[in-house]
Amino acid sequence: MKLISLLTLLVVMTVRGADRPHVLWITSEDNGPQLGCYGDRDADTPNLDRLASRGVRFRRVWSVAPVCAPARTALISGVYPQSSGGLHMRSQVPVPDVWRFYPQFLREAGVYCTNNAKEDYNVEVRGNVWDESSKRAHWRNRGAGQAFFAVFNIELTHESQVRKRPHRVVHDPAAVRLPSYWPDLPEVRQDWAQYHDRMTAMDGRVGELLREVEEAGLAGETIVIYCGDHGPGLPRCKRTPMDSGLRVPLLMHFPEKWRHLAPAGYAEGGELTQLVDFTDFAPTFLSLYGLEIPGWMQGRAFAGQRRAEPRRYVFGMRDRMDERYDPVRSVSDGRWVYVRNFFTHRPAGQRVAYQFETPMTRAWHRLAGEMPLPEAQAAFWKPHPAEELYDLENDPDEVKNLAGDPGSGEVLARMRSALREQEELVGDVSLLPEAEMLRLSAGGSPYAMARAGGSFRFAEVVRSAFEASRPGISAEEIGTLLRHSEAGVRWWGAMGCRMRADLAEHERGRLGEMLAEENPSVRVAAAEALRGTDAAVAVLLKSADLLQSDYYDALRALNSLEDLGEERVGQLRGELMKLPVRSGRPLPRGGDYMERMLKHLGVRP
Repeated sequence: MKLISLLTLLVVMTVRGADRPHVLWITSEDNGPQLGCYGDRDADTPNLDRLASRGVRFRRVWSVAPVCAPARTALISGVYPQSSGGLHMRSQVPVPDVWRFYPQFLREAGVYCTNNAKEDYNVEVRGNVWDESSKRAHWRNRGAGQAFFAVFNIELTHESQVRKRPHRVVHDPAAVRLPSYWPDLPEVRQDWAQYHDRMTAMDGRVGELLREVEEAGLAGETIVIYCGDHGPGLPRCKRTPMDSGLRVPLLMHFPEKWRHLAPAGYAEGGELTQLVDFTDFAPTFLSLYGLEIPGWMQGRAFAGQRRAEPRRYVFGMRDRMDERYDPVRSVSDGRWVYVRNFFTHRPAGQRVAYQFETPMTRAWHRLAGEMPLPEAQAAFWKPHPAEELYDLENDPDEVKNLAGDPGSGEVLARMRSALREQEELVGDVSLLPEAEMLRLSAGGSPYAMARAGGSFRFAEVVRSAFEASRPGISAEEIGTLLRHSEAGVRWWGAMGCRMRADLAEHERGRLGEMLAEENPSVRVAAAEALRGTDAAVAVLLKSADLLQSDYYDALRALNSLEDLGEERVGQLRGELMKLPVRSGRPLPRGGDYMERMLKHLGVRP
């Protein structure tokens, strides 16, 4: 017994003693690598530039999702959000019982973990994740001699701040360099200049946080990490899973004492070319403290005692952004970006209410409706191609789609294969309709539900998503999907018919039968594919009624009704005005999305 007590005491002393690093992790919202240390000529970011000169910057880091909640879901869990089911914006799905978030592992090891202050996860939180998570949370509140892991999130660069008026512009709007996918409009220049102003303000806050550590005499004990949470909070960046919306800055400084924990190739003032995505952060934080990395984490540690081999690819994704559905997956090897769009009948620039609060979004959309634009600027408002391929080395703005270029065929095939393998490897349960995913989970974890029996159950759903949205799919192939025993596959078959009018006409009889299906998600998809027939409209109106439908089936039905066009929607105005936005049941997180859609349809003020 005395020996066991002595060993226990030694373990506790080891955990809580000075042989564990402090970690200061500074995050900022809605910004890419528009910093001086990354070569941006418009940047005024002296504190971050100085941090980069004392540490290392990573060239290619992807957020996994171009909006905060799913991105932070990957950070806290180490699991891709399409795999956990936490991909849809402002969802809150359960997680498996065996999961714990990385701060819970650190706290069990005796590290004092604080978060100041944003959480915004798309998965449910179980138990105490942080020692403190609030605007008062600070590493100074730890116990004597205790190692800390302290997160400070800076909101100064958020989308809402870039469009906030009045604002006295510091960066000259006339002088800022515009990406070629934006038109040269006063509103665009104003918002982009203001973005750089907010970057400078954010940099000032970084300086304050660094000085706190220095003044406490802890600089030699503290690993400092800085990164953004996804790309800039402006259209065709935020919500767009390309390099423009996913690439973030990542700076790391390891004092001499902890240099042995640094990434391979670390050198002060240097640059690392190894690829990192947001699933890699959680295992890396465990690795910094020498903790075992659980097998269910899908990322790779890129620093610390359990550093893994570098990854070949980073991955991005999106689906429902607020009230709008648009499933997209992407992959990059650092030079090439491959994008796979699954709704080829919808544009990237769907009217998301929150995005349209930004002046440049409205101005750009208005211009696109008034005159022909260069393809690089018009593409955002046009229906997606199924595949996109961009060469970042020669086309950093990602405006020259090489997916149809015969000379890029080998690269296209390799990137396509990498994405398909990843989707089946991690188990993309989010390619099920959202309502169906939640129904099948029955209040439990989508991740666990999709793996009941030990393997990913919905590989056929993943394959059907790729097939249904493939331009060359045949009538015979789409018919096989429509008659499959799995509802998620039938749903994709119906969506394939929506994307191809000739297939919808060929399968009109089968789609008509599907209007009476037991599965509500399949009924909505069949009704959308039938485009405005009286029977289809009746199904959509009934499905959009929250008193009769699941919230997410109703939300999809409203998206489908808007798809009918202004004239047909106008004819249905009386029926649409009767639709409730409350059902008496608890609303899900983001419960005002139905109301937003009814505003888009012109039946709510």
